[in-house]
Amino acid sequence: KVVFVGDTRYQYDPFNYFLSTIAVPRVSQVLEASQEQPYLSFRLELDPTLVGSVVVEAGYVIPSNNTDTRAIDVSALNVELLDAVLRLVRLLDAPEEARILMPLIKREIIYRLLKSDQGSRLVHLLASGGYTSNIARAIKRLCQGFDQSLRVEELAQELGMSVSSFHQHFKAVTAMSPLQFQKRLRLQEARRLMLSEDLDATSTAYRVGYNDASHFSREYKSLFGEPPVRDVQRLREENDEGSIIS
Repeated sequence: KVVFVGDTRYQYDPFNYFLSTIAVPRVSQVLEASQEQPYLSFRLELDPTLVGSVVVEAGYVIPSNNTDTRAIDVSALNVELLDAVLRLVRLLDAPEEARILMPLIKREIIYRLLKSDQGSRLVHLLASGGYTSNIARAIKRLCQGFDQSLRVEELAQELGMSVSSFHQHFKAVTAMSPLQFQKRLRLQEARRLMLSEDLDATSTAYRVGYNDASHFSREYKSLFGEPPVRDVQRLREENDEGSIIS
């Protein structure tokens, strides 16, 4: 599977895992899938409270030289983490055991992640005294109102940050500026609407917050490589052939 976040490409397979600590706009493509060999995946939502509990119990200390605050990354899947994930999946066929064992295995998975090279990335979300929690609030605000006008100065003021500091930390976490982030949200929602609700490009443009349909088409082509109608047609054809894009 390939995931695009901003201008960065992340690719992973059965031997690697993808960790996302903050919801960021992204485009995903399943490279191989068919009726004979369907695409199967495992996704685990990590409760911050549970992560915090394991961090405290494990006595985990954030490395003082950690400067990588990106919200996502890909890492190799080690034997210990794979074993814990497989045991969790097997509990789907054992509901009686799941009631007792599932919470324990989830804690183990979090512990294995903390011990991996993703540990500091996972813990960074819990550092409420740092800027990551502010950026998480900003992201939530942008996701809820992506179709509204964005006033970066007002948003930075609400978070108690200067505009320059907000820009710096927002880009460190998301790999995008706030305006780029909002544009990605709008365009990816537009793509979804045209695919799932069969809306035309003009109606979609106004629905996601654009005031000019031609401006929407230009930005859409800049991001996805083709005008809206042609891109949606291509996606439908590729989905029929087994290459799934979301």
